[in-house]
Amino acid sequence: MSRFKEILVPVDFSDHSIAALEAAVELARVFDSKLHLLHCYQINPGGLLPYGIAFPESYFTDIRDAASRQLADWQEKHVPAGIPVNASTMSEVPSEAIVKTAKEIGADLVVMGTRGLTGFKHVTLGSVAERTIRFAPCPVMIVHAPGSNQADGDD
Repeated sequence: MSRFKEILVPVDFSDHSIAALEAAVELARVFDSKLHLLHCYQINPGGLLPYGIAFPESYFTDIRDAASRQLADWQEKHVPAGIPVNASTMSEVPSEAIVKTAKEIGADLVVMGTRGLTGFKHVTLGSVAERTIRFAPCPVMIVHAPGSNQADGDD
């Protein structure tokens, strides 16, 4: 059986992410793995550029700091003591950041939810999950949130 030493868990604080993290924690216990939590936040000020409006640097700093605080709080709430864990945030397109991080840390597995906070329903998997499956350098485990109805295309 394969041994998963490094497990990457992309999180967006949705119910699907909670389910994915819970599954990753169980795998970490079984395989004595290290977890890497990754939260991607996107800032798209492109709509304001034609008007010559610039965001103050503090805007970007405040978003980064808020994302980092929320990830730290989430880690404390959902990762039990004794499970080695790193957490990081990135201001990049989520699927690209997940693949990039998986390569950088030498991930043996990515565990993620079927879809996140966007709330969009997809015929197949959520677009971030779908792109991650296509380009990840390792296996990707997709986890549904409890109570999600997979039969009606909710995910």
